[in-house]
Amino acid sequence: MNIKDKVAIVTGGASGLGRATVERYLKDGAKVAIFDMNAEAGSRLAADLGANVAFFTVDVSDEDSVAAGIKQVLHTFGEIHILNNFAGIAPACKTLGKRGPHPLPDYMKVIMINQVGSFNMARLCAEQMAKNSPVNEDGERGVIINTASVAAYEGQIGQVAYSASKAAVVGMTLPMARELAPYGIRVVTIAPGLVHTPLFDAVDETYYKSLEASTVFPSRLGRVSEIADLSAHLIENSYINGECIRIDAGIRMQPK
Repeated sequence: MNIKDKVAIVTGGASGLGRATVERYLKDGAKVAIFDMNAEAGSRLAADLGANVAFFTVDVSDEDSVAAGIKQVLHTFGEIHILNNFAGIAPACKTLGKRGPHPLPDYMKVIMINQVGSFNMARLCAEQMAKNSPVNEDGERGVIINTASVAAYEGQIGQVAYSASKAAVVGMTLPMARELAPYGIRVVTIAPGLVHTPLFDAVDETYYKSLEASTVFPSRLGRVSEIADLSAHLIENSYINGECIRIDAGIRMQPK
């Protein structure tokens, strides 16, 4: 699918990986809707990027919020061809620690945003994508790109909820791709490793260097632009479907 003139929704699009992907899609000629809970950052970014970007405050884990956001996108841009699910949280907590067992509400919050939120967005966007006219000779109507993590495969201590949520995203990739194939909708998942987002600007330099050293090659953290570039390639390469792709410089995470 050619990105030019298509309409994309990017959740978590006000910062980090999402923001880089929004900017990449705009560069390639798409119209982009940002879904985020940070209204201040999202509104400011949309204003800075121009008329082909719109911001909507959306809670991805809430059915009514997502349905309302999608309705606004259709009113603004007319169609939906691309969905990138970046919205997520990653609080650290052990199954059992000094303060007792992992609080169940905290666990459920991670699952609701990371896993259920991704599924909620995918199912409601797919409903609209299925209404599109085919955009190429393959009969393609839409692309859904979910975001997992290397923690889906090598979760570290304190990541039990996060790892479970991301493993679920990996697990639903193939069956979702199979279920949406009759509608001409592809589903793929990106599993990033250590990516240099603003979160890393505040960490101790020694710790930062140790993270860089844990990669195989190149010996550095990933760049948000590299995630955005991969997203763009996944859209334009119609033969990639039902796949989970690690982008991590060969890292294999240690227990801690």
